[in-house]
Amino acid sequence: MNIAQRLDRLPVLSSHWYILLATGIGWLFDSMDVGLVSFVMPAIQEDWGLSPTELGLIGSVGMVGMAVGAAFSGMLADKYGRRQVILFTLVLFGLATGLAGLATGLTMMLVARFLVGLGLGGELPVASTLISEIAPRSVRGRFVVLLESFWAWGWILAALVAYLLVPEYGWRTAFFIGALPALLAVFLRKAIPESPRFLVQKGDYQGADAIVSRLEQQAGIKLSEAEKTRSFTIDKGISLGELWSPSLWRRTLTLWILWLGINFGYYGFVMWIPTLLVGKGFLIIKSLQYVLLMTLAQVPGYFTAAYLIEVIGRKAVLIIYLAGTAVAAYFFGQSETVRDILVMGSLLYFFSLGAWGAVYAYTPENYPTNSRGTGVGWAAAVGRLGAIAAPYLVGLVYQMTGVQSGYTAVFFMLTLVFAVTALAVLLLGTETLGKALD
Repeated sequence: MNIAQRLDRLPVLSSHWYILLATGIGWLFDSMDVGLVSFVMPAIQEDWGLSPTELGLIGSVGMVGMAVGAAFSGMLADKYGRRQVILFTLVLFGLATGLAGLATGLTMMLVARFLVGLGLGGELPVASTLISEIAPRSVRGRFVVLLESFWAWGWILAALVAYLLVPEYGWRTAFFIGALPALLAVFLRKAIPESPRFLVQKGDYQGADAIVSRLEQQAGIKLSEAEKTRSFTIDKGISLGELWSPSLWRRTLTLWILWLGINFGYYGFVMWIPTLLVGKGFLIIKSLQYVLLMTLAQVPGYFTAAYLIEVIGRKAVLIIYLAGTAVAAYFFGQSETVRDILVMGSLLYFFSLGAWGAVYAYTPENYPTNSRGTGVGWAAAVGRLGAIAAPYLVGLVYQMTGVQSGYTAVFFMLTLVFAVTALAVLLLGTETLGKALD
């Protein structure tokens, strides 16, 4: 019985939950950092007198960093290990967040946000890969969606910080607070093991066996040495071009479209909703209050997706939640009353974050272990191109069409993006529910 088979037959253990929690806390702080930018953008604009296009650059430059970080971290994770990359990226984005709080002008802010993106972009795909590789097959997708659900709590925490502190103490305070937890998360992750699947690929059977044996001991499973399969093939990983080999090209195409679409749509609205609401005549404090209420809908969005993903499959969940996001985005763009804004906004967060959870669960399952980090990393990197373009294009469309018409035009554009992404998954996607990773 090989390492992969031994991992898949394990029941869900307290160690699995601890690894999920420790990794999730880091994920929470990642989300908090991204959320803080969205919530403080109106205050930065007012303080520095920025145009909508300049303001969009602050959101976009972080996504440039995330694209670079995702591409290189995936390859580094396949070479040096998932755990090492996660720890390094956490330190990087934590320090850079503090630097953003010290920014004296637009240029310094752009540099800081690029470095933050470099760390964030590197950490997120590698963390989901680690959880996917260490969780038992029966709950693999659910565990990755639950990992992604920490994003909701981080966003809610960011909304609270912005709502309670920014109007009173200024936007710099939000960044200083956002820098501290990311550094603390490093200590929580010291107890996280390396992926046994990765260790086997690198020829370290002894290290992989030690980790799996501890889990088996906790589960009360005894395996004799004769029952353990020690034979394995050392694999150095694959190149970017090999992601487009005959066996992988369709999966790569599907994932690149999926990541590109969901990044463009998601960051197109989350980075701009507070500012757009201010443009509709709401005070900054009211805008932040409304967004805080909307973000609460992320939690049931994640949990329903976590349940359904092991019942109806990854592909079905993606299609349903992406289509739901498209519908919610359209009606949010038509909303005029506070009630309509809150209802449609809540549905927008509910469906979009449920879709995000499914994306992170689905992506690692499309690649073998030797290329999983590279495949996930490049999918995330390509997706960040959408995240780079979205904040800038939303600002451009909003500025060109005017305050009232621009609000509707922006969300019509995002509706089309989510709808096309759902269609691509329907036509090209392959279901991975219940299939072994290796």
